[in-house]
Amino acid sequence: MRATVIRLSRAAKSIPPVKLAYKNMLKDPSIKYKPFSIAPKLTDRKWPDNTITKAPRWLSTDLRDGNQSLPDPMSIEQKKEYFHKLVEIGFKEIEVSFPSASQTDFDFTRYAVENAPDDVTIQCLVQSREHLIRRTVESLTGAKRATIHTYLATSDMFREIVFNMSKEDAIAKAVEATKLVRSLTKDDPSQQATRWSYEFSPECFSDTPVEFAVEICEAVKAAWEPTEDNPIIFNLPATVEVASPNIYADQIEYFCTHITEREKVCVSTHTHNDRGCGVAATELGIMAGADRVEGCVFGNGERTGNVDLVTVALNMYTQGVSPNLDFSDIRSVIEVVERCNKLPVPARAPYGGDLVVCAFSGSHQDAIKKGFSVQQKKRDQGDIQWRIPYLPLDPKDIGRDYEAVIRVNSQSGKGGAAWVVLRALGLDMPRTMQIEFSTSVQEHADSLGRELKAEEIVNLFKESYNYNNEIFQHISLVDYNVEKFGAERRILNGQVEINGEVVDIKGTGNGPISSLVDALSNLLNIKLGVSNYSEHSLGSGSSTQAASFINLTYRRDEDNEKAYQWGVGVSEDVGDASVKAIFATLNSVIQKGDISIPKSKKAASGSA
Repeated sequence: MRATVIRLSRAAKSIPPVKLAYKNMLKDPSIKYKPFSIAPKLTDRKWPDNTITKAPRWLSTDLRDGNQSLPDPMSIEQKKEYFHKLVEIGFKEIEVSFPSASQTDFDFTRYAVENAPDDVTIQCLVQSREHLIRRTVESLTGAKRATIHTYLATSDMFREIVFNMSKEDAIAKAVEATKLVRSLTKDDPSQQATRWSYEFSPECFSDTPVEFAVEICEAVKAAWEPTEDNPIIFNLPATVEVASPNIYADQIEYFCTHITEREKVCVSTHTHNDRGCGVAATELGIMAGADRVEGCVFGNGERTGNVDLVTVALNMYTQGVSPNLDFSDIRSVIEVVERCNKLPVPARAPYGGDLVVCAFSGSHQDAIKKGFSVQQKKRDQGDIQWRIPYLPLDPKDIGRDYEAVIRVNSQSGKGGAAWVVLRALGLDMPRTMQIEFSTSVQEHADSLGRELKAEEIVNLFKESYNYNNEIFQHISLVDYNVEKFGAERRILNGQVEINGEVVDIKGTGNGPISSLVDALSNLLNIKLGVSNYSEHSLGSGSSTQAASFINLTYRRDEDNEKAYQWGVGVSEDVGDASVKAIFATLNSVIQKGDISIPKSKKAASGSA
C-alpha cells in the first residue's frame, strides 16, 4: 500500500491539537454519532409479507465500480477475460467502464461494444458534465444495446459539504444532463441502430430524504420520457450503508409506491456493505419492489465492497428460485476473479470460499455423514429433494465435489474420518470402529499440528486395520475346507504359510468364521474370539464387492485382560472377504507384538 505523507506548514504545526484522540472507544458514543433519523414513515408497509419468487434483472459493475476500487486496476486484457466470463455466467447488463476517465476505459468500452452478444446491454457511467457525456456517448456508438448512467449526489450532506448545491440546483443539473443524453442518443437520427436506455442515480439515496429522491427522479423521468417497453432505470444506491436493511427496504417501498408511471420505471438497487448488510438490504429491497440488482461477483468494491451477486443469486437458488445466472463451475469464476482483481476470494465467503462447504467439527461431520446416507436412500426411491444438515446447497450444483465437504483435524470427531474413508474406499465403518479410528486420527493430527489430508487419513486407516491383509502378512491362508457335522457343528481343515513354511490348521465352530478363528487359536496357542462382525456391499451391478469388518479379542490366559483389534477385508465373495478380514486382524496383532508366531513347522488341531 502507498503511504500518504502530509507535511504541515510551520503555522499549522503551532496549532494546538484538538483533543479528540481516545485511548479507547467512547463510553457514550451518542456524543459523537447520531442514529439515522430520516427514514420514511410507513404505516402500511407491504414488504415484510413478500417473498422473492423470481430473479431480478442483474447488472454486474465489476468492470467499473469493482475495478475502480482495486489497488492495481485491471489491464485491458484482464478486463476482456473478465467480460467474457460475465457473459458466460449469463449477465445481460454489464457496466463496463467510466470511458471519460481514461483512454484505457474508452478503448475497452469499444471492445465491449464490438464483442458483446446482441442481447447484452453495455452500460457506462458518467458525471453530469457535457464534455464527459459526449465522450461517453462516443464510446458506445454502434452498440446493439447501450445504457448511459448519470448520477448526482442528492443527500443533504453531499449537497451542502461537497457541492454547495441547493435542491433546486440539483434538480436543474440532473434534468440538464438527462436532456443532453437524450439529444445525443435516442433523439439523434444517426443513433437509431442502438437501443438506448437511460439510468439515473440519486447518489447517496440511502442518506437522502426519500421525498426529495422521488422529486428529482420525477423531473428526470419527465425529461427522458420513457416507455413501458424501454423503462427508465432509477438506481437507488446505498452508496454508503448508513442504516439497517429494513430502513433501506422502507425507502425502496416508499419510492416504488410514490413515483408516477411505475410501469415505465425500473427500480434498481446498488448496495454497499459498510455495515455488513449489503446482501440483506438487497434482498429486502427486492421484496420492497426493486426490479434490478447491481453489484459485483464476490462483492468487490469501495471500502467494504458492493453487494456480493453470487450470494444473492445462490440464496435465491437454495429457495427454489432460478437466478438466471449460471454458477455451475464456480471454481472457474473464482479463478478469473482472483486473477483479474489480484485479490483473494475470502475462505469464508458464502458459497465461493474454500472452507464454506467444509466441516471440521465432529458433531457437524457426523450429521452430514448421516444426512448423505439418508439422502442416498431417498434418491434411490426417486426423491431428489436436498436435505442435508449444515449444507443448504448441494456442492455439486456449483461444480464442487464431496471430497472437500468434510476435512479432518484434531477437532474432528468420528464422523469426519469415517466420511473420508467412505468416500475414498467405499467402506462404511461400524460405529465402534469409527470411534476407535477417530481417536487415532486426532492423535495423529495433534502430533503434526495441522489438518490431515484425505490421503493421509486413508493411509492411516489401511495401516491401522491392515486393509485387506495388504500391509502386514506374517501368516497367510493357503487353502481350507469346511465340513458340516450335525445341525450346527462345522470342522475346518486347512493350511497356512508361516515364515515360508506351510502349516496345517484345524478348528471347530458353528460356521466358517468361528471354525477359522478356533483353528488359528489352536495354531498360536492363544484364545481368539469374535467381538464384532459386520459386512456391507460395495458398488452395484456386476462390479459389486463385499466388505467385511471383524473385531477379534485375544488374551494368552484367563488372567490377562482382553485386547481388541479390528480388521477389514474386501472381495467379490462374502466368505473370502470375511477370511481376509480375519487374517488382516490377526496380522495386525502380530505386527504389534501382542502375539508370537511359531518359529518352526507345527500342526495344530482342534478338539473332535
